[in-house]
Amino acid sequence: MKKTLLFVVTAFIIFISCKKDSFITSSGAIISFSADTLYFDTVFTSTGSITEFVKINNLNDQKLMLSGIKLMGGTQSPFKINIDGAVGPESTNIEMAANDSLYIFVTVTINPSSANLPFVIEDSIQVSFNGNTRYIQLQAWGQNAHFLQNEIITGNVIWTNDLPYVILGGLLVDSNSTLTIEKGCKIYNHADAPFLIDGTLQVQGEKYDSTKVYFSSDRLDDPYNGYPGSWPGIFFRSTSKDNLLEFAVIRNAYQGIIAENPSVNSNPKVALSECIIDNIYDAGILGVQSDIQATNCLVSNCGKNILLGYGGNYNFTHCTVASYSNDYIQHTMPVLVVSNYITQGNSILTGDLTGNFVNCIFWGDNGTVDDEVVVYKQGNTVFNVSFSNCLWKVKDMPAATDTSNIISNLDPLFELINNQQRIYDFHLMNGSPAIDRGKDAGIVSDLDGNPRPVGNPDLGCYEKQ
Repeated sequence: MKKTLLFVVTAFIIFISCKKDSFITSSGAIISFSADTLYFDTVFTSTGSITEFVKINNLNDQKLMLSGIKLMGGTQSPFKINIDGAVGPESTNIEMAANDSLYIFVTVTINPSSANLPFVIEDSIQVSFNGNTRYIQLQAWGQNAHFLQNEIITGNVIWTNDLPYVILGGLLVDSNSTLTIEKGCKIYNHADAPFLIDGTLQVQGEKYDSTKVYFSSDRLDDPYNGYPGSWPGIFFRSTSKDNLLEFAVIRNAYQGIIAENPSVNSNPKVALSECIIDNIYDAGILGVQSDIQATNCLVSNCGKNILLGYGGNYNFTHCTVASYSNDYIQHTMPVLVVSNYITQGNSILTGDLTGNFVNCIFWGDNGTVDDEVVVYKQGNTVFNVSFSNCLWKVKDMPAATDTSNIISNLDPLFELINNQQRIYDFHLMNGSPAIDRGKDAGIVSDLDGNPRPVGNPDLGCYEKQ
């Protein structure tokens, strides 16, 4: 009996030893990483090299053969890897003992003074085993800037124009808090970084290019620096109040300005003055039962330039709203859609709507849209929508609106429209039908900061000088 028991124990030990010495070949083999992403988050002030590491764990009771570990950017990448002593950028047929681990050391060398670098430099490490492919993301700062990751603004915070601001993972201005952005600031947003406002945003740009405030994607390299939809946009949520954007330029977002729910006081929820919203993939301005005031603004080449739904209170004065099809965005939607309702499932929800559009241009071309201004009405809620002294392209007049002194279907003659090279200048040419056709709305200057006459100003955001 003792001999039999000894034989069983010995056989079991031999079995376990053999199992650990054999390779697991199943696609169900399990590994883990100590991190899915390595962040090199030091703000460099001179050329520097930083080393981080990631550990790969073999969670199996058998040996595992990693068929390959590869730095995807290869030898041209600013990142360098070392795989348990083996210098990269690639290593193959790496044995891992049962329940063992190995280290990948990653080094990045960057000259942050190089203006040609993007703000965020990215690469990845590919790990292949048993027909599976996993990736470890690498992310480093490429230029000197203020880097804010998943930032929450509390209290009263002022951003000054000393370095650019790079937002990763998103930024939130908390309720009852105010973020003030001074003239000349440049804000670059990563693809995963919405700009969320639960409190107040005050943007204090001025008329010169060097003193405007810019919001755009953090991809500065061609061709990515021209892609629409490169970052989420600026969201003014339900508790947000007293927001004012002056001489702000918002480009390349998925949605530009999004305002939801009414103002909580007598001021507009969002006031836009001398702003440019351009090359937006979806809506340039989206209002959902909200309160928006826009003066001397240009909303250009968006998937849906201005979309106002579920009622609200909207005042647009001296705005140019125009879209043209190009390689990035096809013009298939009206540049202005105003509605007092939304559809949720099988239900239609309506809200009170007041909209006043004065001295504006609504134009689109090189696309498939006959009516660039569309107004929809449902139910019996308050509905007051008026257009006065506007130029638009329409085939069928907008329903349920009051109109006066409208110029229909005459090309506004913008200074330059080059769809092939995506170059646009929305100033008015000599002979434009929009010249001197406005009424006095109390606006003394235009989007360039140039004076407007007291009598009959030009339509749109630019006054012909």
